Amino acid sequence: MEEMNLYIKELRIDGSLNEDFYYAKIPAIRQLENETLHFEKPVTFFIGENGSGKSTLMEAIAIAMGFNPEGGTKNFVFSSRDSHSNLYKHLVIARSAYPKDGFFLRAESFYNFASTVDNLNGGGVRPLIDSYGGVSLHEQSHGESFLALVKNRFAGKGIYLLDEPEAALSPARIMQLLVCIHDLVESESQFIICTHSPILMSYPGADLFEFDENGIRKSEYMETEHYRITKAFIDKPERMYQHLFDERKEEE
Repeated sequence: MEEMNLYIKELRIDGSLNEDFYYAKIPAIRQLENETLHFEKPVTFFIGENGSGKSTLMEAIAIAMGFNPEGGTKNFVFSSRDSHSNLYKHLVIARSAYPKDGFFLRAESFYNFASTVDNLNGGGVRPLIDSYGGVSLHEQSHGESFLALVKNRFAGKGIYLLDEPEAALSPARIMQLLVCIHDLVESESQFIICTHSPILMSYPGADLFEFDENGIRKSEYMETEHYRITKAFIDKPERMYQHLFDERKEEE
């Protein structure tokens, strides 16, 4: 997909954030008050430590694009707990094309989403469950239901926002997800993905935005902290254990 056809091309925050809101204290979020985040590739990863603002920004993007805060398509309106922030009200999103399909996948609320699909099934001329592979998402393992969703519901020419999709997937299934992402990119789709998975973020040609205490910066795959820590552990786990356990003793 050429840059000019991206469904989300630029992102910034309009005006100054209210200091009373927790997200106003997150460096990555504050950076967007002064800088525009540019999307140049069909696959973009948000990576970084817990609490760095990845999911907060992803949620705001999803709501600003018209998706349910808890996940699903733009037609889903279920809510188990109204806990989303109002950051979306401050976002300005520039587009150069409009998607024909879209989905916001949240690992933490996927159970509620699957329950909503079951509850709505049979309400129309064509059973809703057919769009998700014909089998209840609750009647599959967590990982199987994730992949069933991507394989059957994601139709292409869409914007897909995935928040930690690896949460339910084995390494082999993450590789299957990479194939699904590639097929959908070939069908003119755009992905923005929050992840901690070094396997997933290795997608060829993707942009990686690393969130940390200094804000947001674009990183190369092998320069990311996730890659470096994982590689160091796999290469010499005994050394890593020794370092961790010695550090623990010093704290005590």
